[in-house]
Amino acid sequence: MRQERRASGLVWARFARAAGFSATYLRNIENGNRALTPEVAEAYDGVLSTGGRFTRALRDPAAGTRALSWDRPESMAMLTGLMKRGHVDRRELLTVTAALSASASSWARALESVPHRPLDLPGGADLLAHIGDRLDHLRHLDDELGGGDVLPLARGELALIIRLIGSDRYQGTTVPRLHAMASEAARQVGWAAFDQGKPGLAARYFDGALRASAEAGDPVGGAYAASFAAIQCYSTGPPERAVHLLDLAREQVRWRATPRMHAMLAARTARALSTTGARKECAHQLHLARTALDKGPREDDPEVLYWVDHGEIEMIAGSTALSLGDPAEALRRFEAARAADYPGDTAFPRSHAIYLARASEAHLALRDLDAAVATARHAARCLGSVDSARSASELAGLRARLRAHTAHTAVREFLQTE
Repeated sequence: MRQERRASGLVWARFARAAGFSATYLRNIENGNRALTPEVAEAYDGVLSTGGRFTRALRDPAAGTRALSWDRPESMAMLTGLMKRGHVDRRELLTVTAALSASASSWARALESVPHRPLDLPGGADLLAHIGDRLDHLRHLDDELGGGDVLPLARGELALIIRLIGSDRYQGTTVPRLHAMASEAARQVGWAAFDQGKPGLAARYFDGALRASAEAGDPVGGAYAASFAAIQCYSTGPPERAVHLLDLAREQVRWRATPRMHAMLAARTARALSTTGARKECAHQLHLARTALDKGPREDDPEVLYWVDHGEIEMIAGSTALSLGDPAEALRRFEAARAADYPGDTAFPRSHAIYLARASEAHLALRDLDAAVATARHAARCLGSVDSARSASELAGLRARLRAHTAHTAVREFLQTE
């Protein structure tokens, strides 16, 4: 009920007035401090236009999850609503991660009732191909410039796709293709929003991406979106929820994904597990990632996985080792990534800035201040043309750690000039 109320964008005073109860009373119900009554459930259904879902769930608790499952009209209404209120960002971080976890569970259930469809391009092929090309361009723009520029552009692409779906102009397998594109566009908006420090906004678009992938019968696209939502979860909330998202994603694509997709999901699972301290499980997942990549590329590799290679996996392994308190191993993994010709400076400056900041932190933990400063300067150069609150935050955190060492000339000069 809290998730639906927040997604509506209604402020507390207006919502409570429309529901006919005091805001304090409704807060206590949402927090579990007061019992939910049929009258309150009916009021939420009425104000939020949920079709009686909360009332039915209250009458039959065993059917609660079924009553709250997605359906096509609800998903389309939600996607359309994103374009009207997508700028609102009121969710607290812990609530965001809970909402993402719930979205992933609903996505997995929804896929059970939707047949897997081939995403070919019949009628309207030229237009859809153009949209696909623009989405591909936005992915690379995000790599090079960060989420600030991508956020409004991706929202524009999503608005166009939603409009095409609602026009009834297309039929047959073109419709699921449009939904698959909507999923990728929503994922791009969600990722750009998270990159810009807007977790509530990001969560709603990640939810939209999962819904659209379920409508498309496209578990691979949904798993890809879930893997980005997982980064938000382990970055801002209980990491166990990130592991939950990734477990669901891997289960949905177990028999459908290419080795490259499995490598990406395993590597991100390792990164999520590292924030829980699960050392052995991390090592196992990284082994799975490397083994999968060793199988080589496939013709049916999703285009969105262009960035998944041995260099990227080793960069993730370096971050994983640092989270587990092993800076020496982190530096070995970062060096292995460079040996694998990781093109961070040119192709992925936003991500590379983050990895470099972590490598600098590892040097700092080993008391190699000169190496820490040299690596920090490299990270700052990467950020020179990037609009990314997430990357800037990593560098700010590194600067804060370096301030304890201002007696060292190189550290002092870096803090004064960068």
